[in-house]
Amino acid sequence: PLGLSIHEQNRRSWNAVTPAHNSHKHDQAGFLRGGGSTLFPEELELLGDVAGKRLLHLQCNCGQDSLSLAALGAEVTGVDISDAAIDFARTLSTDSGIAATFHRSDVLPWLEDAAARGERFDRVFSSYGAITWLDDLPRWARGVAGVLAPDGRLVLMEFHPMAWSFDREGKIVEPYFIDGPIEEDGVSDYVGRSAEGLSPMGKVEGAQGFQNPEAAVCYQYTVAQTVQVIADAGLF
Repeated sequence: PLGLSIHEQNRRSWNAVTPAHNSHKHDQAGFLRGGGSTLFPEELELLGDVAGKRLLHLQCNCGQDSLSLAALGAEVTGVDISDAAIDFARTLSTDSGIAATFHRSDVLPWLEDAAARGERFDRVFSSYGAITWLDDLPRWARGVAGVLAPDGRLVLMEFHPMAWSFDREGKIVEPYFIDGPIEEDGVSDYVGRSAEGLSPMGKVEGAQGFQNPEAAVCYQYTVAQTVQVIADAGLF
């Protein structure tokens, strides 16, 4: 769209929606400072004990999960393409008193550059609605392999793509197999539409009627495609 690369267009869309998302969350710094966590039990189970581990959080968004992991003793590095998200994450780190390092970058070149610099991580973490925004999943998987330490672990939590095929009434609204990019009106204010699950610190009314002025582009990666690129990168 607009002659921009897909990732650059998505950066603009995430920059636009980030203030709306955070407007619905009450006192995030105080929540984290008081020992609160935004992580789900299944994520913690797969990550295992992260105390003292070097942990890379890819597409970390505004850093709430990153800082929740840092509070458990991990040495956390978060990477995200959105300027607004990384600015918020850095401020949240300062205000909560929880240390983490955040980089504003497209994860695909960042992973390759980090591997070339010799950076290695015990855990690489990515969760819920992240890889759908990437236009080259094999490159992503190879990048992850390049930064994993010996005996390191990729922890990927994602929605089953079949979820997008059905509406709330269970009717099929789009096919499971979709080749190529899918252009959307823009990243929506899904935090505003959600229940408390995305706002464990307490939900407030926040922004109303948000309409993203920047389009976004995503991909429908099947489970088989996702597993295959991870296997091809030698991560099994």
